[in-house]
Amino acid sequence: MRSATLVVIACAALSGCAIPPPELRQQFAVRQVPFTPDSGSIAIQCGQLIDGLSNIAHGQMMVVIRDGRIVSIAPGTGRGSAAATRVPVLDLLDYTCLPGLIDMHTHLTDRPEDTADLRVYFSRGAEATERQGEENAMATLLAGFTSVRNVGTYVLGSDTQLRDTIDRGKAAGPRMQASGPYLTIPHGGGDLYVPNFTEPTDNARFHAGVASTPEEFHARAEGILASGTDLLKVIASGAVLAYGGVPGAPEMSPQEIAAVVEVAHAEGKKVAAHAHGAESIRMAIAAGVDTVEHASYLDDAGIAAALKRGNVALAMDVYNGDYIDTEGRKQNWPEEFLRKNRETTAIQRQAFSKAVKAGVPMVFATDAGVFPHGLNARQFAYMVKNGMTPMQAIQSATSVAATYMGRDNDVGTLQVGKFGDLIAVRGNPLFDITTLEQVDVVIKGGLIFKLPQQ
Repeated sequence: MRSATLVVIACAALSGCAIPPPELRQQFAVRQVPFTPDSGSIAIQCGQLIDGLSNIAHGQMMVVIRDGRIVSIAPGTGRGSAAATRVPVLDLLDYTCLPGLIDMHTHLTDRPEDTADLRVYFSRGAEATERQGEENAMATLLAGFTSVRNVGTYVLGSDTQLRDTIDRGKAAGPRMQASGPYLTIPHGGGDLYVPNFTEPTDNARFHAGVASTPEEFHARAEGILASGTDLLKVIASGAVLAYGGVPGAPEMSPQEIAAVVEVAHAEGKKVAAHAHGAESIRMAIAAGVDTVEHASYLDDAGIAAALKRGNVALAMDVYNGDYIDTEGRKQNWPEEFLRKNRETTAIQRQAFSKAVKAGVPMVFATDAGVFPHGLNARQFAYMVKNGMTPMQAIQSATSVAATYMGRDNDVGTLQVGKFGDLIAVRGNPLFDITTLEQVDVVIKGGLIFKLPQQ
């Protein structure tokens, strides 16, 4: 078998280099590869190509990226034409190439360990949070997710700061949309509330999205958007991993959700709604949100409402319930959290299957933050097991996700003009979707971040 061979590339030819930390190089079998804030140019010979749109895998293709964007895709190996481009050539003829994957539900500044004791957020400083976010971003990128949506944070500014650090080329990570702090009611599912705990006096940044009336939510939404976020996140019903409340019980009222939607849509921004319960799902859809997360107790009326709207997608994390149940016990997570997780996981998967069968748009979402970042791709097998075809699952993490991020002009497909974000795996994920759990090659904007060990 031919190994991945880089025909021409040199760190010295680039303005700077950085490599993943040793623990990540070992975990992901990463070769030391260039990292630079400059756009990259490279030609890639793919044995097979899944473009994110077609329902079939194409044969041998040559993808040419110049200055970070795809300039041509042509059948065959194209060795002669590649030489004419005078860019480095990467031989991946033993691999299947795909668009860089998209995860619509990450929490890059969170760790699963924090779930055992939420008080850690009050004591962790900005510098430690920044380091944690950069480590999570690196792990996520190396897993093949070149774009993510960070849907909520407990600490004001932590996600937008990480996004900007990545954009400036000061850290390696995916293209990132940030929603800022959760918009939630007092002691609701998005409020950092810990019973019987006295918070520090300077605690305003931990409750920046908390409000109680439509007018207050309108003002909070305006303030969060003004801080530089890319979208807004509302907590329509109680969270599983939060104290008090019931995961399906409505929290924000329809009027409060609508006030947030009005602010966001006026600025051309999207709104993601955390909603477990059937009633809260219907309320969020009626209020105009763009995506509904979790949707554990989705019923027939909710499916009908989503289909009638036509421009709303579900982001259902059907993998992480297993991780929470097994690892949460080992790590002594609060029993309330574990109980709620058990109650919702099986029901959510049934709802997922019904929604897929009905044709509701679905986007790839893993709630990465309650399980280790870098394991995101385990979700694919669960999606296929619960009703999706492998191609539907792939498209949910490529072209469909890009549409509901509002970034379909830039990412989500391998097409001329799009960013040169490409991953590669051995084998064909249309035959074995689990091949996506070990992505061998990661290229973002024409820059190679990951290659197999030789």
